[in-house]
Amino acid sequence: MFFCLLFCFSVSLIAQSGFLLQNTKKRDRIPFRLVNNLPIVEVEINGTPLSFILDTGVKSTILFSLEEADSLQLRNTSPVLLQGLGSGGSVEALKSLDNRIKIGDAVDRDHTIFIIFDSTLNFSPRMGIPVHGILGNEFFQNFIVKINYTSKVITIYDPVKYPLKECKKCEDLPLNFVGSKPYISLQVASENTQDEVKLLVDSGSSDVMWLFGDRDFISESPKNYFEDFLGLGLSGNIYGKRARIPELIIGDFHLKEVNTSFPEEDAIMKARYYEDRDGSIGGGFLSRFTVTFDYRNKKIRLKKNHNFNNPFNYNMSGLTLEHEGVELVKEERRANVNSNRGNQNESLTMNSISITTELHFSLVPKFVVADVREGSPAALAGVEKGDEVISINGKPCYEYKLYELIEMFSTDEGKRISMELKRGPYFNKVKFFLKSVF
Repeated sequence: MFFCLLFCFSVSLIAQSGFLLQNTKKRDRIPFRLVNNLPIVEVEINGTPLSFILDTGVKSTILFSLEEADSLQLRNTSPVLLQGLGSGGSVEALKSLDNRIKIGDAVDRDHTIFIIFDSTLNFSPRMGIPVHGILGNEFFQNFIVKINYTSKVITIYDPVKYPLKECKKCEDLPLNFVGSKPYISLQVASENTQDEVKLLVDSGSSDVMWLFGDRDFISESPKNYFEDFLGLGLSGNIYGKRARIPELIIGDFHLKEVNTSFPEEDAIMKARYYEDRDGSIGGGFLSRFTVTFDYRNKKIRLKKNHNFNNPFNYNMSGLTLEHEGVELVKEERRANVNSNRGNQNESLTMNSISITTELHFSLVPKFVVADVREGSPAALAGVEKGDEVISINGKPCYEYKLYELIEMFSTDEGKRISMELKRGPYFNKVKFFLKSVF
């Protein structure tokens, strides 16, 4: 399962003074959670803590899940229309001015937020954790920002007091900005060709790379791709093809057999109209490096981490799962009870142990099938959209984290998966083996 959040705004944004470190600090370390290659950070908006995706592919802060933020106070709101990737039209939103937003010790006291009330734009069910919105690349403008994907720490530096030093094991690439969004140029190569591509740096996409147009990487004979759901855009779902390209060249760094997505043309027409770009690189690429952004000097630094040489994986089951509410489960637990029998006049005290059964009730997340890829192992086994997943490999589904299931479906071709499903009032058991299309 992959996620992307790619927006093209149809409203003009007022320039902000931006984020500044408090208390004359020179740097700050901010922990984050890494879920599906996406960095999730705690952001405080007007005193209310929320969880946001840190997204370099979007300029401004967007709030789209208000269920757990009832106490949030928003200021100076006015209606606007937003337009983004996907085949749908524009969506209604509110533009809110003069907000105080804090991440770590970095604060912006005059921040603009866009609030979207469309309930379909909600990442939380498919990520398994609360996600209330995205923090755009305004956060990067006043700092040098280093994202360490292995230690899961973001370090922000005052660029005056901590200029970027030379690094012999790194690749420094120029950042080009189009509409305030960061782009880099890389080389994509096959046996016979090598092309330069201009790619949006998009930390809010969990995919490795998107390319607009197949560039002769897609073949029908032999068929080297499959059709799939690629991500969620502001204007609807995005579909396309998934394939591998032979090589991606980043200076002296070379990545082989790289998972690449080729979105359908109707979903990217707006990106082609608004931006001069050939595609994007996402978290599946960035998470193989420690990445440092220096917006002031228009530079990005990539340093390989231990994930660099890992093979590129994808969901071989064909299943997309999501949380859909909660349900009550009953568990029987055995408890040992010691009882002592005797009195002061008896030299022998009799000990006995009795075993009792206690019933425990708890609310657990319910997992349902949100999508099944046509022709996939899960589809051939009879899994259908809307099925409730009761257990996987003999273990109750609610004992898994959603990202653990994604990892399970993305490794070890040939691994056997057993699932118990509920469809309406009926139960069913299916089995299938993970199989790679490539």
